[in-house]
Amino acid sequence: MTDASSTGPALEFGRVSKSFGATPALDDFSVAVERGELFALVGGNGAGKTTLIKCMLDFTAPDSGSIRIFGVPGTTTASRADLAFLPERFNPPHYLTGRDFLRYMAELHRNLYDEEEVRKTFGRLDLPVSALDRPARTYSKGMTQKLGLAACLLSGKNLQVLDEPTSGLDPKARALLKRELRRLRDAGRTVFFTSHALADVQEICDRMAVLQNGRLMFAGTPIELMQKFDGANLEEAFLACIGEQLPA
Repeated sequence: MTDASSTGPALEFGRVSKSFGATPALDDFSVAVERGELFALVGGNGAGKTTLIKCMLDFTAPDSGSIRIFGVPGTTTASRADLAFLPERFNPPHYLTGRDFLRYMAELHRNLYDEEEVRKTFGRLDLPVSALDRPARTYSKGMTQKLGLAACLLSGKNLQVLDEPTSGLDPKARALLKRELRRLRDAGRTVFFTSHALADVQEICDRMAVLQNGRLMFAGTPIELMQKFDGANLEEAFLACIGEQLPA
Protein backbone atom coordinates (compact mmCIF):
# COMPACT_ATOMS: atom_id res chain seq x y z
CA MET A 1 0.00 0.00 0.00
CA THR A 2 1.04 3.61 -0.51
CA ASP A 3 2.95 5.34 2.26
CA ALA A 4 0.56 7.96 3.66
CA SER A 5 3.49 10.30 4.26
CA SER A 6 4.53 10.26 0.62
CA THR A 7 4.14 13.38 -1.47
CA GLY A 8 3.73 14.04 -5.16
CA PRO A 9 0.92 13.23 -7.59
CA ALA A 10 -0.97 9.96 -7.55
CA LEU A 11 -0.72 9.80 -11.35
CA GLU A 12 1.65 11.49 -13.76
CA PHE A 13 1.39 11.25 -17.53
CA GLY A 14 4.40 12.82 -19.23
CA ARG A 15 4.15 13.42 -22.99
CA VAL A 16 2.54 10.03 -23.61
CA SER A 17 2.05 9.14 -27.29
CA LYS A 18 0.62 6.01 -28.84
CA SER A 19 -0.28 5.17 -32.43
CA PHE A 20 -1.87 2.16 -34.03
CA GLY A 21 -0.40 2.04 -37.50
CA ALA A 22 -0.83 5.50 -38.99
CA THR A 23 -3.59 6.41 -36.53
CA PRO A 24 -2.54 8.38 -33.44
CA ALA A 25 -4.50 7.36 -30.33
CA LEU A 26 -2.54 9.58 -27.91
CA ASP A 27 -0.52 12.59 -28.94
CA ASP A 28 1.91 14.09 -26.41
CA PHE A 29 -0.54 13.76 -23.49
CA SER A 30 0.62 15.25 -20.19
CA VAL A 31 -1.38 15.68 -16.99
CA ALA A 32 -0.93 15.10 -13.27
CA VAL A 33 -3.62 13.81 -10.89
CA GLU A 34 -3.05 14.85 -7.30
CA ARG A 35 -3.57 12.56 -4.33
CA GLY A 36 -7.06 12.75 -2.88
CA GLU A 37 -8.61 14.13 -6.06
CA LEU A 38 -11.76 13.15 -7.88
CA PHE A 39 -10.47 13.49 -11.45
CA ALA A 40 -12.49 12.85 -14.61
CA LEU A 41 -11.19 12.14 -18.10
CA VAL A 42 -13.79 13.29 -20.63
CA GLY A 43 -13.93 12.76 -24.37
CA GLY A 44 -16.03 11.28 -27.15
CA ASN A 45 -15.81 7.75 -28.46
CA GLY A 46 -12.38 7.16 -29.95
CA ALA A 47 -10.83 10.14 -28.15
CA GLY A 48 -8.14 7.95 -26.57
CA LYS A 49 -9.47 7.48 -23.03
CA THR A 50 -9.32 3.69 -22.96
CA THR A 51 -5.93 3.67 -24.68
CA LEU A 52 -4.59 5.93 -21.94
CA ILE A 53 -5.89 3.56 -19.25
CA LYS A 54 -4.40 0.56 -21.08
CA CYS A 55 -1.02 2.32 -21.10
CA MET A 56 -1.39 3.08 -17.38
CA LEU A 57 -2.15 -0.57 -16.62
CA ASP A 58 0.68 -1.78 -18.88
CA PHE A 59 -1.77 -3.61 -21.13
CA THR A 60 -0.11 -1.78 -24.01
CA ALA A 61 3.15 0.14 -24.17
CA PRO A 62 3.20 3.80 -25.19
CA ASP A 63 5.40 4.70 -28.12
CA SER A 64 6.96 7.50 -26.08
CA GLY A 65 6.54 9.36 -22.83
CA SER A 66 6.30 8.18 -19.24
CA ILE A 67 3.67 7.22 -16.67
CA ARG A 68 4.25 7.22 -12.93
CA ILE A 69 1.85 5.89 -10.30
CA PHE A 70 2.51 7.20 -6.79
CA GLY A 71 5.96 8.14 -8.05
CA VAL A 72 6.80 4.63 -9.31
CA PRO A 73 7.37 4.09 -13.06
CA GLY A 74 4.32 2.47 -14.64
CA THR A 75 6.54 -0.01 -16.44
CA THR A 76 6.99 -1.86 -13.14
CA THR A 77 4.33 -4.16 -11.71
CA ALA A 78 4.89 -2.71 -8.23
CA SER A 79 3.48 0.64 -9.37
CA ARG A 80 -0.01 -0.88 -9.46
CA ALA A 81 0.09 -2.49 -6.01
CA ASP A 82 -2.20 0.22 -4.60
CA LEU A 83 -4.57 0.43 -7.58
CA ALA A 84 -8.04 -1.06 -8.18
CA PHE A 85 -9.52 -1.08 -11.68
CA LEU A 86 -13.02 -1.41 -13.11
CA PRO A 87 -13.10 -1.86 -16.91
CA GLU A 88 -15.81 -0.29 -19.06
CA ARG A 89 -17.19 -3.69 -20.08
CA PHE A 90 -17.06 -5.52 -16.78
CA ASN A 91 -18.00 -9.20 -17.06
CA PRO A 92 -17.27 -11.38 -14.01
CA PRO A 93 -16.95 -15.14 -14.55
CA HIS A 94 -20.55 -16.14 -15.18
CA TYR A 95 -20.32 -19.33 -13.13
CA LEU A 96 -19.19 -17.63 -9.89
CA THR A 97 -21.62 -16.40 -7.30
CA GLY A 98 -21.27 -12.83 -6.10
CA ARG A 99 -19.67 -14.07 -2.89
CA ASP A 100 -17.22 -16.33 -4.74
CA PHE A 101 -16.20 -13.44 -7.00
CA LEU A 102 -15.60 -11.09 -4.08
CA ARG A 103 -13.62 -13.76 -2.21
CA TYR A 104 -11.48 -14.19 -5.32
CA MET A 105 -10.93 -10.44 -5.65
CA ALA A 106 -10.07 -10.14 -1.94
CA GLU A 107 -7.41 -12.80 -2.44
CA LEU A 108 -6.00 -10.98 -5.47
CA HIS A 109 -5.84 -7.76 -3.47
CA ARG A 110 -4.29 -9.67 -0.55
CA ASN A 111 -7.16 -8.79 1.74
CA LEU A 112 -9.25 -10.91 4.09
CA TYR A 113 -12.82 -11.46 2.99
CA ASP A 114 -15.13 -9.65 5.42
CA GLU A 115 -18.78 -10.71 5.04
CA GLU A 116 -20.06 -7.88 7.24
CA GLU A 117 -18.21 -5.23 5.24
CA VAL A 118 -19.42 -6.80 1.99
CA ARG A 119 -23.02 -6.57 3.17
CA LYS A 120 -22.54 -2.92 4.18
CA THR A 121 -21.04 -2.09 0.79
CA PHE A 122 -23.90 -3.84 -1.00
CA GLY A 123 -26.32 -1.75 1.04
CA ARG A 124 -24.56 1.49 0.12
CA LEU A 125 -24.81 0.55 -3.59
CA ASP A 126 -28.44 -0.66 -3.34
CA LEU A 127 -27.43 -4.18 -4.32
CA PRO A 128 -29.52 -6.89 -2.59
CA VAL A 129 -27.53 -9.11 -0.26
CA SER A 130 -29.29 -12.12 -1.81
CA ALA A 131 -27.14 -11.51 -4.92
CA LEU A 132 -24.19 -12.92 -2.99
CA ASP A 133 -25.65 -16.40 -3.39
CA ARG A 134 -26.60 -16.03 -7.06
CA PRO A 135 -24.32 -16.82 -10.02
CA ALA A 136 -23.22 -13.76 -11.97
CA ARG A 137 -24.97 -15.02 -15.11
CA THR A 138 -28.32 -14.23 -13.44
CA TYR A 139 -27.39 -10.58 -12.81
CA SER A 140 -28.82 -7.65 -14.74
CA LYS A 141 -26.45 -5.13 -16.31
CA GLY A 142 -26.90 -2.80 -13.35
CA MET A 143 -26.30 -5.53 -10.78
CA THR A 144 -23.17 -6.65 -12.62
CA GLN A 145 -21.82 -3.09 -12.59
CA LYS A 146 -22.54 -2.74 -8.87
CA LEU A 147 -20.68 -6.00 -8.19
CA GLY A 148 -17.61 -4.63 -9.97
CA LEU A 149 -17.87 -1.35 -8.09
CA ALA A 150 -18.23 -3.21 -4.80
CA ALA A 151 -15.04 -5.16 -5.54
CA CYS A 152 -13.16 -1.90 -6.11
CA LEU A 153 -14.55 -0.22 -3.01
CA LEU A 154 -13.75 -3.26 -0.87
CA SER A 155 -10.18 -3.43 -2.17
CA GLY A 156 -9.08 -0.58 0.09
CA LYS A 157 -6.73 0.69 -2.61
CA ASN A 158 -5.70 4.34 -2.59
CA LEU A 159 -6.11 4.75 -6.36
CA GLN A 160 -9.40 3.76 -7.96
CA VAL A 161 -9.38 3.70 -11.78
CA LEU A 162 -12.93 3.43 -13.08
CA ASP A 163 -13.75 3.31 -16.80
CA GLU A 164 -17.34 4.60 -17.24
CA PRO A 165 -18.41 3.57 -13.73
CA THR A 166 -22.03 4.75 -14.13
CA SER A 167 -22.65 2.52 -17.16
CA GLY A 168 -25.89 0.58 -16.70
CA LEU A 169 -26.82 2.27 -13.43
CA ASP A 170 -30.28 3.71 -12.81
CA PRO A 171 -30.65 7.24 -11.33
CA LYS A 172 -30.76 6.00 -7.74
CA ALA A 173 -27.65 3.86 -8.17
CA ARG A 174 -25.82 6.75 -9.85
CA ALA A 175 -26.62 9.02 -6.93
CA LEU A 176 -25.41 6.39 -4.47
CA LEU A 177 -22.21 5.85 -6.44
CA LYS A 178 -21.46 9.57 -6.46
CA ARG A 179 -21.86 9.53 -2.68
CA GLU A 180 -19.36 6.67 -2.48
CA LEU A 181 -16.87 8.49 -4.70
CA ARG A 182 -17.08 11.54 -2.45
CA ARG A 183 -16.55 9.29 0.56
CA LEU A 184 -13.37 7.92 -1.02
CA ARG A 185 -12.13 11.44 -1.72
CA ASP A 186 -12.92 12.54 1.83
CA ALA A 187 -10.86 9.57 3.08
CA GLY A 188 -7.87 10.86 1.11
CA ARG A 189 -8.07 8.37 -1.73
CA THR A 190 -7.72 9.21 -5.41
CA VAL A 191 -10.39 8.45 -8.01
CA PHE A 192 -9.54 8.64 -11.72
CA PHE A 193 -12.50 7.88 -13.93
CA THR A 194 -13.74 8.32 -17.47
CA SER A 195 -17.26 9.53 -18.08
CA HIS A 196 -19.74 10.62 -20.72
CA ALA A 197 -22.02 12.00 -18.00
CA LEU A 198 -20.92 15.63 -17.91
CA ALA A 199 -23.53 16.60 -15.33
CA ASP A 200 -21.96 14.11 -12.91
CA VAL A 201 -18.49 15.47 -13.67
CA GLN A 202 -19.65 19.02 -13.01
CA GLU A 203 -21.26 17.97 -9.74
CA ILE A 204 -18.54 15.95 -8.04
CA CYS A 205 -15.13 16.41 -9.69
CA ASP A 206 -12.28 18.47 -8.32
CA ARG A 207 -10.61 18.59 -11.74
CA MET A 208 -11.03 17.15 -15.20
CA ALA A 209 -9.25 16.75 -18.51
CA VAL A 210 -10.75 16.89 -22.00
CA LEU A 211 -9.26 14.51 -24.56
CA GLN A 212 -9.97 14.86 -28.28
CA ASN A 213 -8.31 12.82 -31.01
CA GLY A 214 -5.63 11.80 -28.52
CA ARG A 215 -4.71 15.37 -27.61
CA LEU A 216 -5.21 17.13 -24.30
CA MET A 217 -7.56 20.05 -24.97
CA PHE A 218 -8.06 21.23 -21.37
CA ALA A 219 -7.12 20.39 -17.80
CA GLY A 220 -8.57 22.17 -14.79
CA THR A 221 -11.76 22.47 -12.76
CA PRO A 222 -15.21 22.18 -14.33
CA ILE A 223 -15.84 25.84 -13.47
CA GLU A 224 -12.62 26.86 -15.23
CA LEU A 225 -13.72 24.99 -18.36
CA MET A 226 -17.06 26.82 -18.38
CA GLN A 227 -15.34 30.17 -17.83
CA LYS A 228 -12.71 29.61 -20.50
CA PHE A 229 -15.20 28.58 -23.16
CA ASP A 230 -18.10 30.76 -21.99
CA GLY A 231 -20.47 27.85 -21.46
CA ALA A 232 -23.70 28.10 -19.49
CA ASN A 233 -23.07 24.52 -18.39
CA LEU A 234 -20.37 21.90 -18.76
CA GLU A 235 -21.92 20.38 -21.88
CA GLU A 236 -21.80 23.68 -23.76
CA ALA A 237 -18.24 24.34 -22.61
CA PHE A 238 -17.16 20.83 -23.62
CA LEU A 239 -18.58 21.23 -27.13
CA ALA A 240 -16.80 24.56 -27.53
CA CYS A 241 -13.58 23.04 -26.20
CA ILE A 242 -13.54 20.31 -28.86
CA GLY A 243 -14.58 22.73 -31.60
CA GLU A 244 -18.17 21.63 -32.05
CA GLN A 245 -21.06 23.97 -32.75
CA LEU A 246 -24.15 23.91 -30.56
CA PRO A 247 -27.23 22.58 -32.36
CA ALA A 248 -29.62 25.26 -33.56
